[in-house]
Amino acid sequence: MSKIQVITDTDSNLSIELAKKYGILLVPITIQFGEESFADTIEIQNPALFEKIDKLGKLPTTAAPSPASFSKAFHEAFDNGSDSIICITVGSKISRTYESAVIALEEFPGKNITVIDSEFLSMGQGYMAITAVEMIKAGASHDEAVAQVRSLIPRCVLYGSLSTLKYLALGGRVSNLAASMANMLNIRPILCMREGKLDLLEKVRTRKVAMDRLVELLVDAVGSKSVERICIIHVLNKEDGEFLKVKLAEKLKLPAEVEFIDFGPGLSVHAGVGLVGAVILTGE
Repeated sequence: MSKIQVITDTDSNLSIELAKKYGILLVPITIQFGEESFADTIEIQNPALFEKIDKLGKLPTTAAPSPASFSKAFHEAFDNGSDSIICITVGSKISRTYESAVIALEEFPGKNITVIDSEFLSMGQGYMAITAVEMIKAGASHDEAVAQVRSLIPRCVLYGSLSTLKYLALGGRVSNLAASMANMLNIRPILCMREGKLDLLEKVRTRKVAMDRLVELLVDAVGSKSVERICIIHVLNKEDGEFLKVKLAEKLKLPAEVEFIDFGPGLSVHAGVGLVGAVILTGE
């Protein structure tokens, strides 16, 4: 039986432990504070990230993995005996990561490498990588696993709520005045994935209204479909994550396992401390 290696980038929010469990190779996003750089998830995680941000009073920059980073991962896979590679990247409308992976393909003429634009991020992308591994372990061919991964793209749902606009202000996405006013009024922006991008859907006031709205949006998105997989995403805010899980369980039939996943540094740097939400993979 051929050996197929699954590769993804760290915007998938797969922890090192999850990646190791499924044998997935991670290619890291870069977090850059001036001359100091860190490999997302591998060298820096949210507690240290936000401690550094608060100390410096400014956000780091983030950079997509270079083509050389993907080339290194592809070489590692083939050197370890893989016959083919399935590489799943964060959405191409969000990052140049997909472009880097495609450029890296040029170094491997004749090799069976498929690069998939997940059109998503966080554990939507992560679930695609995990599903590919599960398919392969069950005996699926390279092409069968690729087809299954692509079928998941329209079945992924993400909604989240920010608790502050402080970090958007630090990044220049909103003015300091707007952020201060929003915080005074307890404004909670609601985010969602749509058409391959993480967009602002609406703004509500107060934590309670935001949590109620998240539940409503997630339940409506699932509709009559089943919930195949679900995780609660958060940025140093597991308390609200636990609350959201309880509320969703009152409205939806959830799987036995509901994981709590850090919205990793490569993404949380833009959202900030307090984000909470959920990623759902629905049935067909």
